Amino acid sequence: MRTDTPQPVRLSDYRPFPFTIETTALEFQLEPSATRVKTSLAIKRSGDAGEPLFLNGERLQLISAAIDGQALSANEYRLDGEGLTIHHVPDSFTLTTEVEIDPSANKALMGLYMSGGRFCTQCEAEGFRTITFFPDRPDVLSRFTARIEADRAFAHLLSNGNLLESGELPDGRHFAVWNDPFPKPAYLFALVAGELDVLEDSFVTMSGRTVALKVFVDPGQAPRAAYALDALKRSMKWDEEAFGREYDLDLFMIVAVRDFNFGAMENKGLNIFNSSLLLAQPETATDMDYERIESVVAHEYFHNWTGNRITCRDWFQLCLKEGLTVFRDQSFSADMRGEAVQRIKDVKALRARQFAEDAGPLAHPVRPSSYLKIDNFYTATIYEKGSELIRMLKTILGADAFRRSLDLYFERHDGEATTVEAFIACFADASGRDMSDFFAWYEQAGTPAVSLTHAYDEAAKALEITLTQSTAPTNGQPTKRPLPIPVTIGLLDGEGEVLRDSEVVLLDTASKTVRWEGVERAPVISALRGFSAPVNLDTDTRPVDRYVQFAADPDLFNRWEAGQTLARELILGRAADAPDEVNEERYADALGKALVDEASDPAFKALLLALPSEGDLSLAVEPVDPAAIHAARDHLKTVIAVHLGELLRRLHGDLQSGGEFSPDARAAGKRALRNACCDLLAADPHAVNVERVVGHFESAANMTDAMGGLSALVAIGGAPAEKALAAFHARWRHEPLVLDKWFAAQARDPGEGAIGRILALTAHPDFDAGNPNRLRALVQGFSSGNPARFHDESGAGYRFLADQILAVDGFNPMTAARLVEPLGAWRRYVPALGALMREQLERIRGHEGLSKNVLELASRALD
Repeated sequence: MRTDTPQPVRLSDYRPFPFTIETTALEFQLEPSATRVKTSLAIKRSGDAGEPLFLNGERLQLISAAIDGQALSANEYRLDGEGLTIHHVPDSFTLTTEVEIDPSANKALMGLYMSGGRFCTQCEAEGFRTITFFPDRPDVLSRFTARIEADRAFAHLLSNGNLLESGELPDGRHFAVWNDPFPKPAYLFALVAGELDVLEDSFVTMSGRTVALKVFVDPGQAPRAAYALDALKRSMKWDEEAFGREYDLDLFMIVAVRDFNFGAMENKGLNIFNSSLLLAQPETATDMDYERIESVVAHEYFHNWTGNRITCRDWFQLCLKEGLTVFRDQSFSADMRGEAVQRIKDVKALRARQFAEDAGPLAHPVRPSSYLKIDNFYTATIYEKGSELIRMLKTILGADAFRRSLDLYFERHDGEATTVEAFIACFADASGRDMSDFFAWYEQAGTPAVSLTHAYDEAAKALEITLTQSTAPTNGQPTKRPLPIPVTIGLLDGEGEVLRDSEVVLLDTASKTVRWEGVERAPVISALRGFSAPVNLDTDTRPVDRYVQFAADPDLFNRWEAGQTLARELILGRAADAPDEVNEERYADALGKALVDEASDPAFKALLLALPSEGDLSLAVEPVDPAAIHAARDHLKTVIAVHLGELLRRLHGDLQSGGEFSPDARAAGKRALRNACCDLLAADPHAVNVERVVGHFESAANMTDAMGGLSALVAIGGAPAEKALAAFHARWRHEPLVLDKWFAAQARDPGEGAIGRILALTAHPDFDAGNPNRLRALVQGFSSGNPARFHDESGAGYRFLADQILAVDGFNPMTAARLVEPLGAWRRYVPALGALMREQLERIRGHEGLSKNVLELASRALD
């Protein structure tokens, strides 16, 4: 039973570090189990005289410490599990320490560790303190030089910045010296050493400088990095054109590693990527993989300005770099992939992850006020909701004022570690507007609910629209302030003709009524166009008007949203024992008409075919009955499959790809629509459809189609599924990234024996819980991607997840903590399930030796 109570870190307790670290010189003697790190810090006092020096340090064996060359005796410093304290230091001095660490034993994958026989680092947020003693906080900026020595078997010795020197040494060793001319916090330090292949190119910046580009990958994998390299060049060009931001070093490097807790890391000049987000070829990567590679490469590159050149003062300001950079990468993807399609995908992800977060006990503001472990706040709220706040600023101020504001931000704060307050001040100063009310978006948790009602005066040709807002209480915030919410509204008539173009109504009070004159006919109101604010919108729109929007709304997001709303109401009605068979058929018919609309993009049609997810549906009701929702959703899916069977089979055949594979948006859209047809046909598994789905899988010429067929067969179940799974494994068992997909497909098995399959897979020789990609594919794929089976009434799914959390927490607390969330919303479920979920959370919280990471999330979920 736990008896200790870790104390939180609070924003209100922030104090500047009382010293500056002007330069940091690192010397690495790399050995897998006994690496020596010698660090020389040029330090000057900036705080009160006589204040001791504290340097973070964890799991370090101190060999020596000296000030200005004079060794420190044991009574001149204190060493504990948190770091090194030197009691009396001069106002200006050089501190030299030497430590020994064991990268091979580092299974937490934070700091310096081994992956695939290579040295690799991950320092954000607090990993550098496991490499050497240092003030490991983002507001301490220093100029780093790194000298790396290793056996020649580690052929490439890489770090941040520019290569100053390299050469051979005796005894089969060699060295490289790197210098980063830009001050940076320790979390942006990076080191990689190992045998790697390299793919090289160059980019000429807008000022005419040539930047060398290098992507390092496993031997033999260089061709798979070609798309990532192309995405990097497009990102660099786009950032110059869209934001005026030019790259500032002469070299930009990316390294792919298999074992990585995050997706990627923006270390200055040396990005480190999870290989799943860098390597792609048609045979092994899906279109979703290509899209994510394009997006994440852009995201990490964009961090060079929004994260590196300007960083955050403390970790409470994490949204300052992540929310802004997500907005930038989403804008890039919209230009690459199509604005409407990308916006729909981004909102789907926001609702699935962030709205769910806001609806449970783990809800927190975009800028939190306290934490036990900052690792737990790399969340959808910080990233995706943080991005939505930036998007709202652009909507409220307009594109020109928004760009002026960001230009001022870059000019005013370049080279600084700053705050959200300073960021918002740039928007106020550049636009001349009072932005103080907007700051509430950063401080309040929860998803606002906006209600829209209207009254049309036919005689006066006038329309009144009343908007109201409210936000439900969340942990620690029982009352909420009104927020400035931009609601973009347009009007159609009953035939789908435009009556009034889009206009932004700023709802900045609890309620607001606007009156529009000159509305010639009774309107169909198209509100929250483009999803102009991260809110839940409820309107008095009639179903007949939603069908008008579904058929004709020129705002494609709202056209898609109308279809989702119609489907949601049908599914939830059936789940509540109030089926509407007439309108189920009507919905299927409307969907069929949308599919034959030649003006619509195939990617958009594919999105129309996808019903609201079970997770999305569960956010719309309380208490949640996952079995009822699953059955009702499956029923509507079958109705569509039967009603549109002939059309789906025809489209599926017409869209069969031929010729050379292209990852571009148009070709990917066609594959998406064909695979959506395959998925629906599997919902009506008579012999003809099963044969077509089997053929889809067996004839697949790319991984997108192979996974589309495999997932559809797993949904059907039985002998065809088992045969396909065996064939897939036999073909791809030596490809780790592809094998992750094999595990993920089975994690979503909707059959009654799913939990037995999942348990068996944890004992499969190819399952490795120490690899975050493999763990997420199976465990997270099941707990988050298979709600009907995860929420089995026996509670077996909950026990399985708790077992995995406790096992993984022993060696990788960060990854273990990220598995807790599916249990966190226990209060929203039917009582029988909620009690079983709570039981497992109590079990987790009471576990002896639990990490702070898991303890924090389990406690918040319970309390």
